[in-house]
Amino acid sequence: MVARRNVTAWFAVMAALAAVANCTGNSEDSGRSGSPGQPRANRDAHQGGPAADHREQARKRGRLIGDGSTSDTGPQPGQLSPRRLKPGEKPPQFVVFSWDGAGQDGQKLFSRFRAVGKKYGATMTYFLSGVYMLPTEKRDLYDPPRHSRGASSIGFNDVKGVKDTVEQLAAAWREGNEIGTHFNGHFCGPDDGVGTWSPGEWIDETRQAVSFVRHWKTNTGLRNGEPLPFDYGKELVGGRAPCLEGQENLIAAAKKMGFRYDASSVGGRQVWPKKIRGIWDFPLQEIPVPGKSYETLSMDYNFLANQSGTTDGDSSKHATWGKQMRDGLLAAFDRAYDGNRAPLFIGNHFESWNGGTYMRAVEDAIKEICPRKGVRCVSFKQLADWLDAQDPGVLRRLRKLDVGERPKGGWADFLAAEPASTHSALPARRERG
Repeated sequence: MVARRNVTAWFAVMAALAAVANCTGNSEDSGRSGSPGQPRANRDAHQGGPAADHREQARKRGRLIGDGSTSDTGPQPGQLSPRRLKPGEKPPQFVVFSWDGAGQDGQKLFSRFRAVGKKYGATMTYFLSGVYMLPTEKRDLYDPPRHSRGASSIGFNDVKGVKDTVEQLAAAWREGNEIGTHFNGHFCGPDDGVGTWSPGEWIDETRQAVSFVRHWKTNTGLRNGEPLPFDYGKELVGGRAPCLEGQENLIAAAKKMGFRYDASSVGGRQVWPKKIRGIWDFPLQEIPVPGKSYETLSMDYNFLANQSGTTDGDSSKHATWGKQMRDGLLAAFDRAYDGNRAPLFIGNHFESWNGGTYMRAVEDAIKEICPRKGVRCVSFKQLADWLDAQDPGVLRRLRKLDVGERPKGGWADFLAAEPASTHSALPARRERG
């Protein structure tokens, strides 16, 4: 998560940020085998008493899973019904706003941006850090790859923080937003960071993250809390790696875990996405920095790295820095909207860095972008659904367009139906919609 010109300095900055981060999370089930969707059942998942009565009530609303921390309430509401583009039809302008380490703390940024999304018709992707579901006193349940048991670069949570985060996750899912993963301990750098992990270690890390979600009641003692209305092991189809490191082995793990996309690429361009070994690659993209000759990644942290290099820089510049990020996001949007219509990917953190100026910038961008004609502010999962519904030949043509490039002759000509081949005696194969 570093601006292109600041790559060598980023690890030092990130280490300083990790030292001052005030994060949350925790869970049980620390065995290290099995797939992400199949954590070991907790031994006390079927105890009686008040919790059993509560489980019986919840059962009427959906099938409870494990210790009752999650439930299956059916298909997620608020999802798109993707269809193929018609010949000559201009593609929608997709924009994905995503959040790393999603959790609710005293800043209440999760609830704030849920409300923003509802107001402006945007669904988003919230990448949950699994340790935000684990209280500090249960930290030893986390056994991270290549680190000591109970270690985490972003800390853990407290019981109230877990409860508040669960409430936000449940509401966000019901509103049509995606709950992805930011994995757990946020270990970065060349020495035992996620960039050094094997595919098996990524699978282990992800399995633990799912387990922390599936056992938050046991791990907090909040037996009477409302269960999450979804099975995380089934809903989870993608994530973003800490520090945007380790994608090669993460992709190998993602295929085995049934993921459909990965959002861990660094330095992507604003062109139509492609798959890497069957997994959609949704990178943070290089976007303009107004007033500068260089571009930076489409994330709040990268604007910070170029502007102040610290989370609490000169307060007299906060408004200027926020405006620069807002204008950069809008410039990137306009470049795609009026050009190749490539999806725009914007990443953020629930942090009040530099006086909260980046949060205001993102909110302003959502307000400006999402109500525009032909724009769909969606989650990564919804975008993957739409892309998978398209004619592969249409996607190949879209990928030929460069950053900001309008199709010559207009969209009607560029995406016109291709004539059937006259060189084959075989009948044309009908594609399934």
